[in-house]
Formats: sequence, C-alpha cells, structure tokens
Amino acid sequence: MKKIDKKVADSYFRTRTTLIIIYLIIGFAVSFGVVLFAEPLSDFTFNGFPLHYYMGAQGAVLTFIILLFVNAIVSDRIDKKYGIDDARNESIGSGKTIDH
Repeated sequence: MKKIDKKVADSYFRTRTTLIIIYLIIGFAVSFGVVLFAEPLSDFTFNGFPLHYYMGAQGAVLTFIILLFVNAIVSDRIDKKYGIDDARNESIGSGKTIDH
C-alpha cells in the first residue's frame, strides 16, 4: 500500500479542518446571527417579506444547501491537489488490497 508523507497528510487535514470551521461559522451566522440583528434587518425586504423573516423561514435552508454544493466542489479540488484518488478510496473501502 502506498504511504502518504506526514507533512502532506497534516497539510491536507489542516486545510479540511479550516474549511469545516468556516462552514460552521457561516451556518451559525445564518442561523443565529439573523435573530440577533432582527430589528435592524426588518427595514430591508426581500420578495415582500422583512429580511429577518425570510432568512429565518427560507434563507437559512437555502444557505445550507448552497454550502453543501460548495463543500463538494471545494473538497474535490482539495483531493486533487493532494493526490487523493476516488477510485483508490472506493477499492480500499470494499476491502480489496492495492499493490503499488
């Protein structure tokens, strides 16, 4: 089995952890930040509704769906950058051994 250099693995996991923290901060801001700033946001409207109401009713859900797609795209790019191969990962997950 091919061994991964520790520096590369550490860099990979540091990058992935940073992205997860960023996604969690965005999710927290969308979920709870709107509540904290509801009064000032009520001056703005979106589709005829006050912005704080819209973000609470639909905006947060849409933001999380967009974050899922962004995460998938960014994760694929990071995997390619660090040489992570999907086909190899699938064969490892199925219990097959790989000789390099």
